[in-house]
Amino acid sequence: MPIVLVASETKEAIHSIESTLQPEYTVETVSHRQAAMKVVAKRHPEFIFIDIGLLREEGAALNYKEVLQNIWAISPNSEVIIMSPKEMIRDAVKALRAGASEYITYPIINEEVMHVIDSIREYASMQTELDYLRDKFWASDSLEIIQTEHSSMKEIFEKIRLVAPTRTTVLITGETGTGKGILAKLIHHHSNRKNDQFIQVHCGSIPDTLLESELFGHEKGAFTGAINRKLGKFEIANGGTIFLDEVGTLTPSAQIKLLQVLQEGIFQRVGGEETIEVDVRVISATNLEMKEACENGKFRKDLFYRLNVFSIEVPPLRARVNDIPHFIDLFLKKLERTGQKNIHGMHPDVVKSFKRYPWPGNIRELENIMERAYILGSAPMLEKKDFPEEVVMSEPPETSLTAGSSLTLAEVRRKAVDVAENQYIRELLASYNGKIQESAGAAGITTRQLNKLMIKHNINKKDFKLK
Repeated sequence: MPIVLVASETKEAIHSIESTLQPEYTVETVSHRQAAMKVVAKRHPEFIFIDIGLLREEGAALNYKEVLQNIWAISPNSEVIIMSPKEMIRDAVKALRAGASEYITYPIINEEVMHVIDSIREYASMQTELDYLRDKFWASDSLEIIQTEHSSMKEIFEKIRLVAPTRTTVLITGETGTGKGILAKLIHHHSNRKNDQFIQVHCGSIPDTLLESELFGHEKGAFTGAINRKLGKFEIANGGTIFLDEVGTLTPSAQIKLLQVLQEGIFQRVGGEETIEVDVRVISATNLEMKEACENGKFRKDLFYRLNVFSIEVPPLRARVNDIPHFIDLFLKKLERTGQKNIHGMHPDVVKSFKRYPWPGNIRELENIMERAYILGSAPMLEKKDFPEEVVMSEPPETSLTAGSSLTLAEVRRKAVDVAENQYIRELLASYNGKIQESAGAAGITTRQLNKLMIKHNINKKDFKLK
């Protein structure tokens, strides 16, 4: 039976809500905030009707958001309804803006109580339906790609869901090997252009002398060796999407032409005078610090602003170690499709080593190492011997907790706590990209406590921030 908590000093209000909701609901009643918090912690009510006066902190500046968050910290799914006298409606609205679900005024009317509950439930039902439709948005062949345990990656996939159907230019940043090209394809695959061309150009691999010709084409005789007219990638991609990888390496003249395409949708082939119109969505990526390149004069600021309309920053693999088992399964399935071997798993010790290794080459390095191990592997499960030594030989900190050591039991306990504490904080900071406030919140401690622990274990938040 659903539980409702009524926290009020007004007996008439308590009686009114009880008579409205019983016997369909179990109604708990209290008259003080401290008692209310005890019920919330013990019973986790679906609905909490609370007097506006009970939300106030005695002797402290009023902060409805903080008070409500204290409630949700112990009962995240509770819906809070504020009860307020008419003269305090302004405060009730403030509480509403702070996250409360609804408010009602005294005297409490039975019909209004039911209306509020029905409205909240209807809204929750709509949100569930929206979540379902959000899940349905992803094409079935993309469902494996979007699986993640990392909060930043969940935000990235939500960004992709929002930006994919638009015409907006997207800039994807992140270290080499983090999967920027995969995300670009994901955007195109879920866009209105999905049935048209997706053209990928690695700008850094094309010689400067040929870059403009590759992107924009050339006319016959435009330069030595130009024996025929050639269509550029932008013409070929017309109506679809072009992905410019390592866009920060573009030459100054190519930058000018790209700016013209983005601003006006036109360009000229190298050596040509004909103006060509194109409708192309541009997604670009870089592992460079673009703002710094702009300040140094290596990249045009106006072009950067055009490319950076919607930015996505991809975290390195070392910051999302909890996703490593998912990538292992993904790559093993991919390798199994070759049908050459019956390898379907990896030894747990290897997985632990993978989580300790810093992965300078990120997901691309992981995939390459998996492929190599698959070739070498002879057992149904990949083992340490199948992988490079530097990847699997990184060991956890030595704890020296054997019974035969000279340590006392208290010292052993203290040392074990230190090791666990160190590892936990490092994994926590990695999950939240070095953000102290978010990490402390997830750990259930204050930022001051977290900073003290970081000093104790010689941990620097900069090591976990996106680069």
